[in-house]
Amino acid sequence: MKPTQAAWLFVLPALMAIAVFFVVPVAAALLMSVTDFDIYGLADLGNVRFIGLANYLRLVQTPLFWQALFNTLFFVLVGVPLSVAASLVAALLLNSPLARLKGLYRTALFVPVVTTLAAVAVMWRFLLHTRYGLLNYGLSSLNISPIDWLGNPHWAMPAIMLLSVWKNFGYNMIILLAGLQAIPADQYEAAHLEGAGAFTVFRHITLPSLVPMLLMVSILTMAAHFQLFAEPYVMTQGGPAQRTVTVLYLMYEEGFKWWSLGSGSAVAFVLFLFMFGFTVIQIQAARRWGTT
Repeated sequence: MKPTQAAWLFVLPALMAIAVFFVVPVAAALLMSVTDFDIYGLADLGNVRFIGLANYLRLVQTPLFWQALFNTLFFVLVGVPLSVAASLVAALLLNSPLARLKGLYRTALFVPVVTTLAAVAVMWRFLLHTRYGLLNYGLSSLNISPIDWLGNPHWAMPAIMLLSVWKNFGYNMIILLAGLQAIPADQYEAAHLEGAGAFTVFRHITLPSLVPMLLMVSILTMAAHFQLFAEPYVMTQGGPAQRTVTVLYLMYEEGFKWWSLGSGSAVAFVLFLFMFGFTVIQIQAARRWGTT
């Protein structure tokens, strides 16, 4: 057997798994997005009709879609930098030679990542409770009126964003911490011998060395934030006043609540286009930053 044939034989199981669990479902969803596939189509495929781009045209004429898109973009544009910044700060603190009990802090900050969302949601409901929540108790000690975090349209999305950042930043922290520990120590020693300050060392050594890690972390975080679903589903069910309805939540309602699978598939591909576009922008920005 030739080496090339042996190589294809080894990767064949993985390729088959990718085809069955990724390529085929994506192709089926794309096909459904140009049909009126609904609950009647599940009973009899003869009821399915090809309607072209009608599902996409209906989406752009639906006010709820634009509200969901605005909510999602707000969550991405604010939540991603906040999450990456929190992860970077935590990684820098844990990497500091002055830090003690690093293993304990790493574990404590990573625990929310592996905690089930149902348990987290129950805990945060108590924390955000209008009258008895710990957060409002702290505000009252500062003579600030209690905030209805989950019932006020202006505060519901920031509250969910706070929950999401707290739950997920530990994963990015571990990645960035690994990147910090991979930077050669002699670079820092040379900088200190030259009299460079802490900010100069961070700007010219730490940050450029972390560019690949920051790019990967930002892309992963952006993809996760674009797919925000579980938090609003558990905490607010899209309310109040549809201020926490996201594109993925809208896809769920279209496809699994109203059984309009064709329309739900169209929402999914619109979301994919936005994710792809933002990823390209991030990669181009990282390349330009790396060449300056």
